[in-house]
Amino acid sequence: MAQATIEIEFRARFDAATAERLRRFLAEHAQSLGEDDKDVYFFALPDKLLKVVDNVSHKTAKIVLKLARIGHGSGFPEIEMPIARGDAAKAVNMFKTLGFGEPIRSFQKRENFLYHDVEIAVKHSNNWGYHAEFEIMVAGVEDQPAAEDKIRKVANGLGVALMTEEELRDFTSRFEAEHKNVGNR
Repeated sequence: MAQATIEIEFRARFDAATAERLRRFLAEHAQSLGEDDKDVYFFALPDKLLKVVDNVSHKTAKIVLKLARIGHGSGFPEIEMPIARGDAAKAVNMFKTLGFGEPIRSFQKRENFLYHDVEIAVKHSNNWGYHAEFEIMVAGVEDQPAAEDKIRKVANGLGVALMTEEELRDFTSRFEAEHKNVGNR
């Protein structure tokens, strides 16, 4: 089996004014990686996260398996498989048919930047509100501590408070429970 890339990722939630301040600063001082709007279908598994991503901005699609759950560490080994954009709905239906349940759908309006070697996505979605993801991709776990340190320093320098593991677990558990309640009405 091919080795999964490890995504070192931290998140921060904030209000609209903070999101706009951060976006403007990055637009002036970072490398713009452009718009990256996505329609994402999440299947929350007990110890993994499976998602089908329809990248509206880039007109691509993929299936992503994160081998860990948000709120259980900053390192997310993941396996990605590109698919034809027209097959995204079929993939969602296939996973539902296989018993993965109803997905959590999230349209993400996002703009990506590269700032001090950290990719920062300034985002808004129906589930998370205004937020940002700070990430660095690494080849192995030995590179994780340095990547985590770099992300924390960049976020601190930008005046952004990263969410703790407990905050992430509480938040994701809450919206997953709300989604299940909506689906059962």
